[in-house]
Amino acid sequence: MSESYERERQNNARLDELSAKVSALRGVTIDIYDSARSHEVIESTSETFSSMGTQLKGSAGRLGRMAASGNKVAVFKLSGIIIGVVIVLYYMLRLFL
Repeated sequence: MSESYERERQNNARLDELSAKVSALRGVTIDIYDSARSHEVIESTSETFSSMGTQLKGSAGRLGRMAASGNKVAVFKLSGIIIGVVIVLYYMLRLFL
């Protein structure tokens, strides 16, 4: 009987070791998942800023054409809209990041 108890004790010890390894693996998996999610957020933010930069360049080009044509009221309106959008985006990004 003592031999069966010894084997049972060894089995329990190995189960405890296996349980510790599984817990460690679970922790690593969660860390990898969190890291991947943070990279997705960074890539999404990068794409957003890239798109905003392109749109801002287009708006600046239109603003330049309007300024060259002498339409001052339209220039002021467009300038106000651009400044307003930049301020709103700045505060939104500060809120979420």
